[in-house]
Amino acid sequence: MSTEETPAPRSLAEALRARDDASLAALLRTRPDLITPVPTDLTQLATRAGTRASVVRALERLDRFTLQTAQALAVSPDPAAYDGLLALLAGDAADPSVTAALPRALTSLREQALVWGGTDRLRLVRTARELLAPSPQHPSPTGLGPTVAEATAGMSPGRVQEIVAAAGLTSTHDAVSAVASLTALFTDRRRMAALLDSAAPDSVDVLRRLVWGPPYGQITAEPAAHLRWLLDRGLLLATAPGTVVLPREVALHLREGRAHRTTEPLPPGVEPAATHRPQVVDNAAAGQAYTALATVEELLKDWDEGGPAVLRAGGLSVRDLKRTAVALDVSEPVAAFWVELAYAAGLLASDGETDERYAATPAYDEWLEWPSGRRWARLAEAWLTATRTPGVIGGRDAKDRTLSALGPALDRSAAPEVRHRVLALLAALPEGTSPTVESVLARLHWERPTRGPQQDRAGDEDLRTRLARWTLAEAESLGVTGRGALSSQGRALLGAPAAPVKAAEQPTGPGDKLPVHHHHDHTHSHPHSHAHTLEPLSASEQAVASATAARLLTPLLPEPLDHVLLQADLTAVAPGPLKRPLADMLGVLADVESKGGATVYRFTPGSVRRALDAGRSASDLHDFLTAHSRTPVPQPLAYLIDDVARRHGHLRIGVASAYVRCDDDAVLSEILADKRSANLRLRRLAPTVLAAQADPATLLDGLRGMGFAPAAESAEGDVLITRAHSHRTPPRTAPDPVPDGPPAPDNTLLSAAIRAIRAGDLASTTPRKPTETPAPNGDLPRTSPPETLATMQAAVMTGEAVWIGYVNAEGAASQRVIAPIRVEGGFVTAYDHTADEVRTYPLHRVTGVAELADDQP
Repeated sequence: MSTEETPAPRSLAEALRARDDASLAALLRTRPDLITPVPTDLTQLATRAGTRASVVRALERLDRFTLQTAQALAVSPDPAAYDGLLALLAGDAADPSVTAALPRALTSLREQALVWGGTDRLRLVRTARELLAPSPQHPSPTGLGPTVAEATAGMSPGRVQEIVAAAGLTSTHDAVSAVASLTALFTDRRRMAALLDSAAPDSVDVLRRLVWGPPYGQITAEPAAHLRWLLDRGLLLATAPGTVVLPREVALHLREGRAHRTTEPLPPGVEPAATHRPQVVDNAAAGQAYTALATVEELLKDWDEGGPAVLRAGGLSVRDLKRTAVALDVSEPVAAFWVELAYAAGLLASDGETDERYAATPAYDEWLEWPSGRRWARLAEAWLTATRTPGVIGGRDAKDRTLSALGPALDRSAAPEVRHRVLALLAALPEGTSPTVESVLARLHWERPTRGPQQDRAGDEDLRTRLARWTLAEAESLGVTGRGALSSQGRALLGAPAAPVKAAEQPTGPGDKLPVHHHHDHTHSHPHSHAHTLEPLSASEQAVASATAARLLTPLLPEPLDHVLLQADLTAVAPGPLKRPLADMLGVLADVESKGGATVYRFTPGSVRRALDAGRSASDLHDFLTAHSRTPVPQPLAYLIDDVARRHGHLRIGVASAYVRCDDDAVLSEILADKRSANLRLRRLAPTVLAAQADPATLLDGLRGMGFAPAAESAEGDVLITRAHSHRTPPRTAPDPVPDGPPAPDNTLLSAAIRAIRAGDLASTTPRKPTETPAPNGDLPRTSPPETLATMQAAVMTGEAVWIGYVNAEGAASQRVIAPIRVEGGFVTAYDHTADEVRTYPLHRVTGVAELADDQP
């Protein structure tokens, strides 16, 4: 790399000042916390870029090799030369892949303002050096210890001279030159090798146990001879009583110059596991998408008249989650996923009433009317962007409380990014190709190797790893992937272009295996490849992508049917999805017995009575079945409907607490004689009337359990029709994702922020002529009103810019560079370089004015 011709910057602020607007925009885009709020000038921006919280956030977003580069800089001299940094990363073997990758890593660190300075004076920002440099309390990620100079800083000069003499070096007159002589010995490969050749095998074994860290060890007050040999020659240095450390220079010699045990300049490839024809993948994904829609509908239909109660702390109880899992015929974790997905899509919420329960939202009814493809896109988009993470349900939070479905503390800010990144890696594979899970996890770990404090831990896997596993499973359940490969609709949902390689060029078949390539071919996406450039979409772009995904999925979903097949065993078979009016009515008239490619409904006395309670007559039911069955209505089914209808409403129940009346007193006598009616506590008021101490609903259920078919009646004696009604929450919005830090700024905000920072920097750095009343500590200029007016009028005549101090109506003070145009009526109209526009200022709010230096335009 060539040496920069421009003068080397003396600070990070100067380095930022030398950047163009595009470079500043790149910095603010990758580190959005730097413009929250917008800095007043570049000096403040540099200060903010060096704060601990901001630096930690930036380091956590570096890929493994870029982070290794920063770690190597932290154990290099400050400033460091490029060649010295390269030697630390490439080692004595001069790995060519490291040589090729280092410029990119340094460019990334420079762009993010973590490194500044010329190639011969590379400086890591101070906070990053403090975080990454080794110390007894915080070992370096490299495993290296302190340098000889650092380790001997508190050592007596006499002891240093003893070490120099034992190492075979010439004694010096001061400790500084002695330490320099010892350092020169340890960094000389030839002399160091000769010194170690003279060591006993036990001594060398001790060094090798410490070489990759941690570099500290414990010794007794009377160390063994092989340890004493090392201590006498400075190969181990005492840092505290009983504690020794391996100097950095010695470790680097034993490591053959490498700062890391394994330097990883290239990302690991995403290995293909199998490939399938694109049509097979799309059809499998479409089948899963249909199942997803049916499952969400079934869930909310089950909760249609009011779902489970909301726990006092929020969320769904374990018992209700189990009941939901049984109703959906899935496991509890899968049930939790569907419940959370409906909630994320805004289809489910709590009703907010005193006896708070979960129920469908009005948006659910609107969603039901949409075409199937659009309904799926709504679910998939909600899943892709949601921060709520169903996978953590059942775990414990920081206060050791169980995390419940729909409860608080389920948001994980990293979830959307991990989901998008996993799908982007799948999008980079050839069409129809599924990856191995472990290669996906290895790639993600290379891209984000650091791990901040995680409250979610399962075994040795961190949260990001578990998020990736959940993403692969959830994408398959939702129909974003099919047989492990990204589907066409999934690719469209991401806004991804066509796959890089056609599947026809690869082995095909449902279970065909792809050969595993260990070199980096087209399936191994690089950080600058297609997968890396596939960024999350804006809201408007995502709407277009979702519409495209819905359009691609629609032809693959089965068309709703308007008929069923009635069978003699009191069942009906729906050979596919049913149109909504037919499905709704059949859901009232019969019970679902089994689901799958075809749904089997069973007619029972209870299901027929349910339809009659909803206001249907026997003739209505006969007509309905005749109209929608491709087979004749079986005689047993017709008899069942007529028999239930004949007995339906023969008994009437009203409010006493409750009463039963019947024109046939023999029926009432039969009820009283039945032992099962004892808990209803009935007594006869008249030959055709019984009174009960139970409420009407309990009385209805009790008599139905005894085999009767009672009907409820109103106070006027009319039969009450219990139509199936839907309980809905008030209008609710979908839960907002919890962002991981400030949101990425858009181009408009970036442009305005950079313009403001540049203007503020101009005002704060423009040289000014000294005034008779100098500003204290470089603050706002101070001049008398006559001097201010005279200077302003002179500037109007000469057309020169001046520096002013200004206090606005709210009392906020600022400094500005303006070019006065006219002064009249107590106001000055000027072009404000700070605001980049013409403004008018009251003269009485100007604290003072100073002319700019002569060499300024």
